[in-house]
Amino acid sequence: MTSPTVKTASFDVDAQKSFTPLCPDELPVAGGDQIGGELNFIAALASLRVGSKDAHSPHAPWVVAEHAQMLQPTGLEHADVTWVSHCIPGTEGFKLLDELPSPYDYDYFVWKGVEPDLHPYGACYHDLHGKLSTGVIEYLKSQQVQRVIVGGLALDFCVKTTALQLAAAGFKVIVHLPACRAISEEGGTQAIEQMQHAGIAVTATREETATLANA
Repeated sequence: MTSPTVKTASFDVDAQKSFTPLCPDELPVAGGDQIGGELNFIAALASLRVGSKDAHSPHAPWVVAEHAQMLQPTGLEHADVTWVSHCIPGTEGFKLLDELPSPYDYDYFVWKGVEPDLHPYGACYHDLHGKLSTGVIEYLKSQQVQRVIVGGLALDFCVKTTALQLAAAGFKVIVHLPACRAISEEGGTQAIEQMQHAGIAVTATREETATLANA
């Protein structure tokens, strides 16, 4: 049940196999393959479901050959650090988790990072300056959505940035932690602190999320 006064959407951020142990050579996040049921749970609390995918060229200028070379500055304006190749369209890693709908079955869907020199984390803008909208903020506002429940991968990068972008756009934002996993424990802790500082509710249980979603 959704609140009669506050329209709610759920947002599945980059819940792709590339970010799970199912694709160990890409960017496997521990437990990333275990969040599908929790994403479906938050969708059940909402009247609209939106989602996003990374969609990257294997020849992007930020791509490095080995994990040991990652997280180094690139000098690029819209791709801050290096990563191994991941989420290439047409590969297994590009696919959403098996428990999730196909992109067509979402109410709105974003593909990001298609331009080789643009590597955004948040799903609301194609660039790192917040200039090129992906349209999802505008879509949610056109549907009179006021609250967004967020989950996905990874908590300390794309989920955090998407949640902060939504909060800055004026939405009430809930991040359902059981539907997220972080690349690192330290990064996850810092992400939670940063989101809470921005007024985002971070929940640890289904009960807590459901209570806030129906407030």
